[in-house]
Amino acid sequence: MVNITINNKKMSVEEGLTILEAAKKHNILIPNFCYMEGVHELGACRICVVEVEGAKTLMASCVTTLKEGMVVHTNSARARKARKVLYELMLSDHPKECLGCARNQQCELQKLGEMIQIKDFRFEGDKSKHFIDDTSPSIVRDTAKCILCRRCVTVCNEIQGVGVLNPQKRGFETEIGPGDLPLDSASCAFCGQCTTVCPVAALNEKDSTKAVWDALLDPSKVVLVQTAPAIRAALGEEFGYEPGTLVTGKMASALKEIGFDYVFDTNFTADLTIMEEGSEFLERVKSFFYKKNLLLPEFLKKVKIHYEGKHPTLPMITSCSPGWIKYVEHYYPDLLVHLSTCKSPHMMLGALCKSYFAERQGIDPKDMFVVSIMPCTAKKFEITRPEMINDELPNVDAVLTTRELARLIKDAGVDFKNLADGQFDNPLGLSSGAADIFGTTGGVMEAAIRTVYEIITGREIPFDNLHVTPIVGLETVKTADLLIEDAKKEWDFLNGVTVKVAVTSGLKGAAKLLEEIKQGKSEYHFIEVMGCPGGCISGGGQPRPVDNEIRQKRVAAIYQEDEGKTLRKSHENPDVAKLYEEFLEKPLGHKSHEYLHTYYTKRKKY
Repeated sequence: MVNITINNKKMSVEEGLTILEAAKKHNILIPNFCYMEGVHELGACRICVVEVEGAKTLMASCVTTLKEGMVVHTNSARARKARKVLYELMLSDHPKECLGCARNQQCELQKLGEMIQIKDFRFEGDKSKHFIDDTSPSIVRDTAKCILCRRCVTVCNEIQGVGVLNPQKRGFETEIGPGDLPLDSASCAFCGQCTTVCPVAALNEKDSTKAVWDALLDPSKVVLVQTAPAIRAALGEEFGYEPGTLVTGKMASALKEIGFDYVFDTNFTADLTIMEEGSEFLERVKSFFYKKNLLLPEFLKKVKIHYEGKHPTLPMITSCSPGWIKYVEHYYPDLLVHLSTCKSPHMMLGALCKSYFAERQGIDPKDMFVVSIMPCTAKKFEITRPEMINDELPNVDAVLTTRELARLIKDAGVDFKNLADGQFDNPLGLSSGAADIFGTTGGVMEAAIRTVYEIITGREIPFDNLHVTPIVGLETVKTADLLIEDAKKEWDFLNGVTVKVAVTSGLKGAAKLLEEIKQGKSEYHFIEVMGCPGGCISGGGQPRPVDNEIRQKRVAAIYQEDEGKTLRKSHENPDVAKLYEEFLEKPLGHKSHEYLHTYYTKRKKY
C-alpha cells in the first residue's frame, strides 16, 4: 500500500495503481477520453491531466503510477485550464453539426464538453483534407470526426491482431486509417470492433435503415425479418434497460409494430446449423479415423474440388462468424479446408425464406425482401458475397445492427418499454436453448456437443445442466476433453477416444490456434472461432459501451434464455425435423448442399 493525498483527502491505496484508478476507487471523477481500462491506456488525449506537487508538468493520470507521499490536485486552476484548451483544440477541426450526427446524445465528446463545462470555441482548424471512406459495405470512416484518440488502433492491433488501422503521417497531418488504401481494399475483417470503441462517429456501421424503410413502404414487397441470438440480450440497453435484460418478446412485438410481414428467429437455423455442422463433423471424424476416403456426400465432393483436391480434414473449424471467415481468407488461406462448409445461420434462414417458405406460402421469391438483425457489422459484407446467392437471388437483402434496429424502432414511433411480449412466427421461429447460446463464446461448441455426443453414445453430455463448463467464460482460448465410452455400434471405433475441442473469441486468439495447425502441432478435433471478443454478445454492431462487466451480464442473459426452455438440444427441435421431412430430406443431402452450404475465397493480404 502507498499513502497519498488527492484533493486534500488522505488515503491508502494498492501499490501499482495509476492516479486515475485510485481516484475512481475513492469516487473522485477525473475527466478522461481516450482511456479504456485494461485495453487502451496510452495517455494520448491528455484530457485526464492533473497537477502533482513537485512535478514540473501536468501529469496524465491514466498512465502515472502512484508513489508514496504523492499529493495530487485534479481540479487545480492549471489542470482545469489545460483540459479546456485541449478540448477546444480537439474541436477546432471537428464538425459541430451534432443534431445530424449518428452519435448525437451518445457521443463521448459531447459528454466530455458538458463535464468540463466548455462554452466558447476559440480555435478553428483546417478541414480541407477531410474525407469520408464509404467503400466498405460494413464500416464508414469519417476523417473529419476523428479526434486521434487511437482507441481503434489499439483494438485493431492489440485485441484483434489485424493491424489495418494505424496512424499515418505526422504532426498536424496525422490521420488514422489503412494507409493509402480504401477500407474495402485493405485486409480488414469488417468485425466492427473499432466502431464499438470510437468515442465519436469517425467509425460507424454503414447505415441500411433507408433500404429497409423503402422495402417496408413498398406494397409489392413481402418483407421478412430475423433476429440473431445476441440481440435479445442487448437491445434493451438502447432503451434504458440494464445490460443483460432479456427483451425477446418486446423485440418480436416491435418488429411487427414497424410493419414486417413475418418475424422469424435466426435461432431456428442455429439449430439447423448444428444438424448440418454436427453431421459434417461426424463425416470428417469417420474419414479421419478410418484413414481412407469414404464415399463423400455431394457437398464435400464439390468442396474437395474447390480446394485443389485436398480432402476436408480435422480439426474442423466453425464458420458462423463472417469477420472470422474474411480474416482467415486473407491471413491463412491455405487453411480454408479446415472450415466447416455451413453458411452462417442467418444466411441459411434467408435461403429457406426464398425457397421452402416461399413455396409453402405461394409467394414469388422475387417479391421477398429478407432483413437480418445482427450484432455484427461483418454480416453486411457477408450478404454481398457472390457465394450467398440461390436461384439467382441473394439469400439476405439487408442487414441491420442492433444499434440500427433501435433507431428504426424509435423512427417508427414504437413505445418499446410499454410493448406487450410477442412471439416469433412459424414455421421458422421455434428454437431450442442450444440455439440461444450461439450468441456467446463457447455456445456454438456447446450446442454441437449436446447433439453430437448424444448421436454417438445415445446419452446426454456428462456435464451439469448441459453446460460444458470448461468452455464457458470470457477467456481468450478455452479447451475441453470428452472421453467416448460405450458408443453406439455405428460409432464403436471411437470407444476410448478423447475428443479434444477448443474455443476462442477475437481474431488474435484465432491466430494462435491457426498457427498451431499450420505448424502441425494442433491436438484438437473441433474448434469454435468467433470474430469478436466474448462472441456475438459484444459484436461490432451491439450497443455501446462494451466492457467485460457488460459482456458478463449479456452472457448470463443468454444462458438464462437457454435454461428457461423445455427444448435444449438442437436435434429435438420438431420444426427442424419437419423441415427435413418436407424439404431438405436429410442433413448433408442434395438440397442441404444447395441451400445451406458454401465455400470460401483465397484473398490477398494488404
